[in-house]
Amino acid sequence: MRLRATIAACALAATSVRADAAEVPFAVIASSDVAPSALSRETLTLIYRRRQLFWANGLRAQPVNLPAQDPLRRAFSRCVLGQTPEQTEDYWREMYFHGVVPPRVLASERAMRIFVESTPGAIAYVGTCPPGGGYVVLLTFGPVPDCPPHPAACVALQE
Repeated sequence: MRLRATIAACALAATSVRADAAEVPFAVIASSDVAPSALSRETLTLIYRRRQLFWANGLRAQPVNLPAQDPLRRAFSRCVLGQTPEQTEDYWREMYFHGVVPPRVLASERAMRIFVESTPGAIAYVGTCPPGGGYVVLLTFGPVPDCPPHPAACVALQE
C-alpha cells in the first residue's frame, strides 16, 4: 500500500513537471511606433495568420517567428494560434496557393529583438525583455523576466 502511494506521488510529480516545462512564458513586443493598446490575443492571431496586414495607424504589420523546433516558438504557436508549429505548416501550405506567405523566420530571440527595434510595424515574441531597446511590450503570457506585465490568456490547443 505504501509502495502504491509512493508510485502515485512520483507519477503525479512527474506529470506536473512536464506540464510546467511545456508552458514557457513569453512576451509579445512590437516596434515603438505601434500603440501598446492596439493588441488583443485575437488580433495577434490575425496578424500571425496574415489576415490582418496593417496596424490601426496604417503601418504594415511585420510579424517574425523563431524556427519551428524552438521551445519559445512552440509555446507561442500552442498558446496564441492554438496549434503546434507542424499544424501551422499545413495552414501555410494552403495559404501559399492564395498568394499569402508566412511570417519571416529569424534564427534567435536576439535577431527578433533587433528586427523589432529597426523595422517599423514589426512584432515578435521573446522570453525576456532586456533593458533599453526600441520596442514596446504588448502582451505577456506568464511571468516573463524583466517585462512589465500585460497579461493575456492562451487559447485551447486544437487537436
